Amino acid sequence: MQARGNKNAATKMLPACLLTDRPVLLHNVPDIVDVRVVIELMQHLGAEVEWTGPSTLRVHARHIASSRLDPDLASRIRASVVFAGALLARTGVALLPMPGGDLIGERRLDTHLAALQQQGIEIDFDGQALHFQANTLRGEDILLAEASVTATENLILTSVLAQGTTVLRNAAGEPHIQDLCRMLNGLGARISGAGSNCLVIHGVDRLAGGEARVGADFMEVGSYVGAAVVTGGELLIQDADPHYLEMVAKVFHRLGVRWEVRGRDIFVSERQSLSVLPDLGGRIPVIKAQPWPGFPPDLMSIALVIATCSAGTVLFHDWMYESRFFFADNLVRMGARITLLDPHRVLVQGPTTFHAVDYISSPDIRAGMAMLLAALSARGVTRIANIQQIDRGYERVEETLNALGARIVRITNDAALQSPDDPHPTA
Repeated sequence: MQARGNKNAATKMLPACLLTDRPVLLHNVPDIVDVRVVIELMQHLGAEVEWTGPSTLRVHARHIASSRLDPDLASRIRASVVFAGALLARTGVALLPMPGGDLIGERRLDTHLAALQQQGIEIDFDGQALHFQANTLRGEDILLAEASVTATENLILTSVLAQGTTVLRNAAGEPHIQDLCRMLNGLGARISGAGSNCLVIHGVDRLAGGEARVGADFMEVGSYVGAAVVTGGELLIQDADPHYLEMVAKVFHRLGVRWEVRGRDIFVSERQSLSVLPDLGGRIPVIKAQPWPGFPPDLMSIALVIATCSAGTVLFHDWMYESRFFFADNLVRMGARITLLDPHRVLVQGPTTFHAVDYISSPDIRAGMAMLLAALSARGVTRIANIQQIDRGYERVEETLNALGARIVRITNDAALQSPDDPHPTA
């Protein structure tokens, strides 16, 4: 299979196109729900956005007709918050309804707001929307209160056209931020330090047009690796950008997963001997979510399912989001031995032989994919509802998996197959 573009990169590189009045071509863009919502948001602002190929978008923000995001669209995705930086840099004004996104816990905006105010931006909150105004954006030495990904992205967008030099310390360095920086430098920005925790951004007068490529989605790659190992299959993932998967490989290795790097591709062999590697003295190992280059929190749900299929005991700790593991009760219904210790920690004992359940519902993108992996390895037929959550981050997931040997049927708008409490599409 071919690795698709990084969701978190595409949904930030698209708003970045608003910084220039020249055309920009973006390649390897995933055709997923979150990207479609971002496209609609941009079109409401007056930008021209069109698909010119299966994974290529042409964006031309010749004019910005409005600095107010559509509230219904903005409420659907977390990425809408990055429009604040793009609109401020282009127009000096932004009206941002509170962003949406996954229900994995509280996700505050304080880090964004404090840093933006250092650049001379006035911010007012009326209880429903944030009002931003900047007469002049100025470069500053900014120390982020936390290594927030979206705060880093917002500050990058406001700083590339600011007066002077911005030094952004305690910056996030995830692959999607690196993609964003490469794209902007290709348009004429002057950003150094991408991938580190310190970015230096020299403001420029204007950006040109150009082209950029969205890198492989390491969350998607990790998810399909999980699908292969829990079903005992083999898988070749092309253009997987393995240099972004080094920490994922280390953590998966602790669960008994191994793959072979073949240039830009990775190969997962069949029927792996899944077994948890204990710590020194036989102690229970801990898998902990960390900022880049640590293990990404968005792969915790996938690793959890792999752990249920591995012999041994392991503790998962996601200190970032207090609702990450609340889907684990669905895995317990399918036969997993998982103990929820508190909102941030679960203990997993494997191996599990999953069995099908009649009905489960996806609370967020990654939990939905994790439950789909469990259903693939289970005996019998499992129905998963609220699958538009999976569609937000995975392009044509059932087609991809069916091409690899899965048997998945998408059922839409059939009330007879839905729980009375969840009237969403079912897979």
